[in-house]
Amino acid sequence: METVSVLEGLRVGFGITGSFCTHKTVLDTLEKLVNGGADVYPVLSDNTAKLSTRFMEADFLREKVKEITGHEPICSIKDAEPIGPKKMLDVMTVVPCTGNTLAKLACAITDTPVLMACKSHLRNNRPVVIAVSTNDALAGNAKNIGSLLGTKNYYFVPMRQDDPNTKPFSVVADFNRLNDTVI
Repeated sequence: METVSVLEGLRVGFGITGSFCTHKTVLDTLEKLVNGGADVYPVLSDNTAKLSTRFMEADFLREKVKEITGHEPICSIKDAEPIGPKKMLDVMTVVPCTGNTLAKLACAITDTPVLMACKSHLRNNRPVVIAVSTNDALAGNAKNIGSLLGTKNYYFVPMRQDDPNTKPFSVVADFNRLNDTVI
């Protein structure tokens, strides 16, 4: 008997923000989501779309995201805005979600394509899944995590301290648990 994945046919927005050191893992996570049967629409923050870093070239990231998903990444606020009115997604994810993006989500600031995708998607009372990756989660951003934990339609991928001895305030999501969280 053939089994059908719970993700089969699910339309998932995949917002990628900074936390550049996680982008290789993020690509693996994106591939697992697509291989699970989800139809994934990538959305890149301004910096993610444009900045090459010591971890990855921006052009390579954009091309790899397109190759994995089969969709051109959304890289502008204008192109992200129709997500809600057109009811394009069943769930929106932010992988990784930086402290900057967390703070802006908590304060309803919409100044990047990923933030617009979340805002536009939330108008339909649909879920946003957050995969935190920030060096200040247990410091300046603790209040923002707490605020979003108590806000309807926000869900978090399980997270942990990534290096309690040398980075005591830093937290990273268990990206391997994204599919389970989406489900």
